[in-house]
Amino acid sequence: MSATQIEIPLVVDSKPVFRILTIISICHLLNDMLASILPSIYPMLKSSFHLNFAQVGLITLTYQITASLLQPLIGLRTDKKPSPYSLPFGMGLTLAGLLLLSFAGSFSMILVASAVVGTGSSVFHPESSRVARMASGGQHGLAQSLFQVGGNAGLSLGPLLAAFIVIPRGQSSIACFSLAALAGMVMLTNVSGWANLHRSDKKKFKAATGGPQFNLSRKRVVISISILMALLFSKFVYLASLTSYYTFYLMNKFQVSVQNAQVHLFIFLGAVAMGTIAGGPIGDRMGRKRVIWGSILGVLPFTLALPYANLVWTSILSVVIGLILASAFSVIVVYAQELVPGRVGMVSGLCFGFAFGAAGLGAALLGELADLTSVNFVYLVCSFLPAVGLLTAFLPDLERPRILATTSDVV
Repeated sequence: MSATQIEIPLVVDSKPVFRILTIISICHLLNDMLASILPSIYPMLKSSFHLNFAQVGLITLTYQITASLLQPLIGLRTDKKPSPYSLPFGMGLTLAGLLLLSFAGSFSMILVASAVVGTGSSVFHPESSRVARMASGGQHGLAQSLFQVGGNAGLSLGPLLAAFIVIPRGQSSIACFSLAALAGMVMLTNVSGWANLHRSDKKKFKAATGGPQFNLSRKRVVISISILMALLFSKFVYLASLTSYYTFYLMNKFQVSVQNAQVHLFIFLGAVAMGTIAGGPIGDRMGRKRVIWGSILGVLPFTLALPYANLVWTSILSVVIGLILASAFSVIVVYAQELVPGRVGMVSGLCFGFAFGAAGLGAALLGELADLTSVNFVYLVCSFLPAVGLLTAFLPDLERPRILATTSDVV
């Protein structure tokens, strides 16, 4: 970088394109809502197919691996060769996976259906995250939060759909949700058209998908990305313990019904959705590192208390944990994008993919641990995971609202 520096806005557009952000958030809601039906019907699948906890964890692992390993590769490819119409294609894969799941007659077919749904997510997330950044108007944290809250809202709706539609009517009723996937494909086709037009202005596209320029060595960037991955690991393994086994925990410890446990899971996931809204905008104003500190490490006292709480306090603590822990993800994604400017697809795919992979691996390992010990013991072990947030101290401080760039960086 040249020694001559000037202050410039990060993007050409001065205001977020809320129409596009709203549509992409709704489609994220649909994608993750449909995908979340799978873990929500674990009790039904466990009973119908006589599965143990390790097999339940293997279903999650299959989904998460296909949803994680492909994401950075797809993001890297679309960084080099943008593919806006991959968005409706990804939703189409989710649709196909749901149809397979609705008619699966064996454990192996459930794994195949899980893999197809996971592949749909791996196609959808990197490109949709790039579109959110393109429509951000420079408010990248806000845009990512709006994008993420759609996904989290979808995750919270999945258990309700499972509790009141799928479980009473049976596995074949999953097929009726194909209509939601079709609606998502139509909306994403329109978003893809907007993104394609936006890319036709190369200067605007480069400015919108670029990022701040910081004088960080390659080694420092690699170390920082590694720390972010460790933080994501702690966050999503803990979340996996709740999304995959929370219903079993409640039924085992407090003898609640399946539907009652699903309602508690919905409350927790709703808190996750609410927490997601706050994290990005706060990061835009106060700095992303502060939000990461407060979100990952700040949740530790509450996770430590959870295994010893009664039913009422378990529900309260789960809400607090969801609110605090959820605020980190959109901030971490934007922070990572700014560490590696110009690689929005790859970095987004890495963050989403690693998050899904960590959750899948965590679900499988926690399932094995639950079989060997108990679900209660799983929550005791997981309560210490947020202590990984201490690694945040080693992250560099990045400037938030505006950036310093060389005159040669001005497009």
